[in-house]
Amino acid sequence: MQRKRHSPEQIVRKLREADVELAAGATVADVCKKLNISEQTWCRWRNQYGGLKADEMKRLRELEKENGRLKKAVADLTLDKQILQEVLRGNS
Repeated sequence: MQRKRHSPEQIVRKLREADVELAAGATVADVCKKLNISEQTWCRWRNQYGGLKADEMKRLRELEKENGRLKKAVADLTLDKQILQEVLRGNS
């Protein structure tokens, strides 16, 4: 079976659909079958994205992107600092 990647927005949408189905009395197994996902996937998504809305998901993705950019900047600055320290040790 080929693995399909879902975007965070799709995951939040599917979790909302699942909530509606579960409120109507469907079982978790039936909901998962309808959404074409496994129960393990549903549980993992529920733990990771459970209370988020689509706009919150978008903000989370923006923050993760900014966090990655900042981590790269810190790594670059740390490398520059180490190079300068080595140069200073060599001049002494």
